Amino acid sequence: MKRNAIADLIKWKADKERKPLVVRGARQVGKTWLMKEFGKTCYNSFVYFNFDEEDELKSIFDVNKNPQRIIELLSIIGGEKILPGETLIVFDEIQECPEALNSLKYFREKANEYHIIAAGSLLGTLLAKPKSYPVGMVNLLDLYPMSFDEFLAAVDPPLYAYYESIVKEQTIEEIFHNRLLEAYSTYLIIGGMPECVASWVGYRDPVRVSQIQRELVEIYENDFSKHSGSVNSGRILMVFRSIVLQLAKPNEKFMYGAVRSGGRARDFEEAIEWLVSAGMLNRVYNVSKTEHPLSAFDKLDAFKLFVFDTGLLKHMAGIDNSAILLKSDYQFKGQLTENYVLQQLRGQFDVEPRYYSDKNSELDFVLQYGTEIIPIEAKGGENKSAPSFKKYVFDNQPQHAIRFSKRGYRKDGLITNIPLYLAGKTRDLL
Repeated sequence: MKRNAIADLIKWKADKERKPLVVRGARQVGKTWLMKEFGKTCYNSFVYFNFDEEDELKSIFDVNKNPQRIIELLSIIGGEKILPGETLIVFDEIQECPEALNSLKYFREKANEYHIIAAGSLLGTLLAKPKSYPVGMVNLLDLYPMSFDEFLAAVDPPLYAYYESIVKEQTIEEIFHNRLLEAYSTYLIIGGMPECVASWVGYRDPVRVSQIQRELVEIYENDFSKHSGSVNSGRILMVFRSIVLQLAKPNEKFMYGAVRSGGRARDFEEAIEWLVSAGMLNRVYNVSKTEHPLSAFDKLDAFKLFVFDTGLLKHMAGIDNSAILLKSDYQFKGQLTENYVLQQLRGQFDVEPRYYSDKNSELDFVLQYGTEIIPIEAKGGENKSAPSFKKYVFDNQPQHAIRFSKRGYRKDGLITNIPLYLAGKTRDLL
């Protein structure tokens, strides 16, 4: 499968200031596959060590701080000589061995000629004691579920080739517009979890995909009790299971009372922080002003929470596939669309998206692009903008205003309509 993160890894390899790399992300988003694929395609060889499966590995790091000695021992275990720059060293599930995580700083200081890449689910990385985490001594890469373009490359390579060719202000022929919309609808159902995408490519069976999604949700919920540490796992589970209800409310703002009657911030703050840090939920803050820099206007007590994968949210909400495929209006359509748009926007811009609301208007998202602030509206169908979005655009005259919808790619006055399937190309189209 195509993963855009391979390009980031190639850039990391070529960087003279390279540090050991830690790949972060929720379980099952494809970290292990990515590291092995990178080792296969970009190095003469790679050696793979999994701290969850090979318990005895931990003893190497318990007693050794010298990188050269560690390399000698790993060469013996791996069955091949580890060469600087030619062999990629892969540490998987590194959260299971805080000493191995800590050793990365010694590699950075004394043996940076060796190329090391490590990964661990954030669910486990949170367990790593702060003193074990080599702050400032590693590069970080966040891996998310497959984006729409990665999904398209897997399921329909010829259509993906057309998608790739789309540039700013290009006319998109109706036949391709319709086919891309169809692929977008399928993506809402399948989502971006690699196992779900692989199953869809192999069998085209939505029942199989639904089964995988159910199992994934169960795995995550089981993890809460195993890896929550000092955070109350019951509260983590309550927050996670409340997300559909939270998003279904008229204003979607997270309400503690919707998790449990009489619930307060102090009851659930730690649980939310854990889920966000673990990569399970995406948090979007409300801002009091749509001015640069956005983060200066964050209202820390007002935020929305979205699920990290749209396919999993669709499954959790119990939306029938036919509702999505038959283009009908159904409850939760707007929320599913917003979740999708946020998922595609993440990582494109230096500043994470926010949202804005006042007495007169509500903006689904606001983006910071350089010093410019861009209002965003996400519409699940072909209907035009909500009056409040139009009013905001009219009053503020922003350089760019974007409406994501099923309409074609066109400019409507001050508003640029970008088809939902192009959300992942937003930055390129500005």
